[in-house]
Amino acid sequence: MEERIKTYEEFYKYYLSEHQNTTSRLLHVIGTTIVIALTITAIYHRNFKLLLLVPVAGYGFAWVGHFFFEKNKPATFKYPLWSLKSDFKMYFDILSGKININSNNDPK
Repeated sequence: MEERIKTYEEFYKYYLSEHQNTTSRLLHVIGTTIVIALTITAIYHRNFKLLLLVPVAGYGFAWVGHFFFEKNKPATFKYPLWSLKSDFKMYFDILSGKININSNNDPK
């Protein structure tokens, strides 16, 4: 039986190890950017039906990255909240240069 990860710090290291492929990371960035844009647009225009597209955009791009490029299962299935938090953390770490989108390196 697989042992559960107990701390978020431990989980984030695992999360990054499951996101080593450049194309997968790029797809995560694209999906998260669309999620943020949809959310802002829905709030600004008070068109909350747009929020129905948020999971499609976020998970759609990420899962393509996992199933076709990483060849692994998304961490969302076992750790949904930590996975969501880590997606945004990785997104901002990539945008800020703490993580290189082209290689598996730990945040500075």
